Amino acid sequence: MESSAELIKWVLENLNYWIVTLFMAIESSFIPFPSEVIVPPAAWKSMADESMNIFLVVVFATVGADLGALVNYYLARWLGRPVVYKFANSRFGHMCLIDEEKVHHAEEYFRKHGAASTFFGRLIPAVRQLISIPAGLAGMKLGPFLLYTTLGAGIWNSILAVLGYMIYRFTEIKTTNDVYVTATKYSHEIGYVIIAAAVLVVGFLVYKGMKKK
Repeated sequence: MESSAELIKWVLENLNYWIVTLFMAIESSFIPFPSEVIVPPAAWKSMADESMNIFLVVVFATVGADLGALVNYYLARWLGRPVVYKFANSRFGHMCLIDEEKVHHAEEYFRKHGAASTFFGRLIPAVRQLISIPAGLAGMKLGPFLLYTTLGAGIWNSILAVLGYMIYRFTEIKTTNDVYVTATKYSHEIGYVIIAAAVLVVGFLVYKGMKKK
């Protein structure tokens, strides 16, 4: 726990585009690392000094998210379901905060919503990091996978960047650590709003489909 706190402290003190890309790739893979540590503080820093640009923060964060998603996608595609579930039930899997129930939940979400789940899934907490696994297991085509992943990750990173901007503009916060703490609090609330919006959109599309039939 202490080493995790030290890592977060180091990241917050050394934010640049390479750090943003690397740790967003980690966040998007099977290794747990909160995106709130990266994007809101980086966006806040881009406003506080001229070392970074808020638009480039979103771009590099999204590139990192794509790289991490590709790791999950190809590992799932190459290793297959038995190995993926064996990993999820292993001690190392549990250390990465992954278990069979979470992978199963991501698979069920993918089955219900199809390829578009790689877009909506990027916006939903607890599904975001794992949605690439069922896409790989299902053999989803790489082109659509990358397109949906980029769109979903880009929207989420833009939301986090705006949150960092708002913290800079409307609070007296002066450190990246305080930005991270504040962003974590509000990102959870934003996540719930996104879930509600996604449910409404999917419900509307299902209703339209049934009406046509």
